[in-house]
Amino acid sequence: MKRRTFLQALLGFPAALSFVPAVEASNKPNHDITPLNLSPEEWKGRLNGQQFYVLREEGTERAFTSPLNDEKRKGEYRCAGCDLLMFTSEMKYDSGTGWPSFFTVVDGHIETKTDFKLIYPRTEYHCVRCGGHQGHVFNDGPKPTGQRWCNNGVALRFVPA
Repeated sequence: MKRRTFLQALLGFPAALSFVPAVEASNKPNHDITPLNLSPEEWKGRLNGQQFYVLREEGTERAFTSPLNDEKRKGEYRCAGCDLLMFTSEMKYDSGTGWPSFFTVVDGHIETKTDFKLIYPRTEYHCVRCGGHQGHVFNDGPKPTGQRWCNNGVALRFVPA
């Protein structure tokens, strides 16, 4: 890499930080929810391999592979790790991205952090009870929030109404 390219990238980094969604302030975790702390062995006994990869190792499932992406029934979307309610069917919409997407979350049931895995900052969110990785939130969603909570389908369990 040329020094000029490196310096341009370095100078552009603070600007990239300004694109991280400001969801931390609007979605405070409910600290009355009792945390579920299990060992990696206990999680492996509770989850299948793909769920463990996503929920415990912060992986991502391939786009368009989750049956929940096409789920249209009324019901609830719960954390596959601990069964905490994350979303309702009224919050869901088709984003065309290949992952189940929602325009908001159940208040207090998520925690967020900034993720730099793809170099540029993104807001990653986790279940407040078990810490399971759910997905990322972006500011390109529909009204009324303008947010797209892009979730890994294997991180959720759908419960029909």
